[in-house]
Amino acid sequence: MYTNLSSDFDSVSFQKYIAADCDRLSFLQNYLSEHGVQTSVISLEGKKHLYVNFPSSAYNPMFKIKTIISHYDRVAGSPGANDNSFANFALADFAADLLKSKKAHNIRIFFTDGEELGEAGVSSQGAFALAELFRKLGITNDDVYVFDACGRGDVAILARAGLDSKVNPQFKKKFVDLYERTQNLLKTAAKNSWMTLPVPYSDNAGFLACGIPAVAITFLPKDEVSFYYKNLMTDKNLEKAVMNCTIDFSSQNATDISIQKFKYQEQMPKTWRLFHTEYDNFLSLTVESLFLVKKILKSIEELKTLC
Repeated sequence: MYTNLSSDFDSVSFQKYIAADCDRLSFLQNYLSEHGVQTSVISLEGKKHLYVNFPSSAYNPMFKIKTIISHYDRVAGSPGANDNSFANFALADFAADLLKSKKAHNIRIFFTDGEELGEAGVSSQGAFALAELFRKLGITNDDVYVFDACGRGDVAILARAGLDSKVNPQFKKKFVDLYERTQNLLKTAAKNSWMTLPVPYSDNAGFLACGIPAVAITFLPKDEVSFYYKNLMTDKNLEKAVMNCTIDFSSQNATDISIQKFKYQEQMPKTWRLFHTEYDNFLSLTVESLFLVKKILKSIEELKTLC
């Protein structure tokens, strides 16, 4: 729990943010403003994304822009402490630190709306319209990092989504380059506490669908990583289930299908099974995550890749 980390984490504000009646967009705007960070709301197709306004001096044209994304929407009825409030707070505090440093860091930050709508198809996801805007504006060379569910666990997980892409070779080359550089980043920031695994799509789906390379980072407890990895090795259909691919239930009746879906749910990490429930609450978070996410964000800040 974070109750003993008041000097590192504003647990009082966090509790207000995950309250059922919180206007999360306004809360984030006010929280950032109180820390001296100015923001703009970007409205796209009914979704409201929050963009952090850093001064022009924060950008050096010699190096690639690093766009960091964290969705602020949540499923009704769930506090959304891990999905995705913790990452919101970590990124908001990071933005405040970047502003105070007055250095050229080449970072863009977006808090996105509508990620949870992705289950209805990637085009309904808020990040899809944002990625389309990027493409129309010619912003296709950023390093895009998505942080989702980073409040529970001591192992950083780099999602494998995008590695099996069958689109044009140019995109594949750019994605693999970003993916490999992110692996190197995690080797430094997380040392022996990271892995690559199949992970459910987040806002990376919208960017990948628009042909813009994006990687997603999430956290899991070590024992859940071991449990999940073992299940992946023993059941070839589990990865398809995780990635929302179709599993062939055509020869089974409704009862059998229900049993199979439950089976795959039970083979996934407990952390993911808390998503969209009342149990994704403040008490489910872990101390280790706070320090790990700070290290990773700091490594992204320090990363300089020539254009």
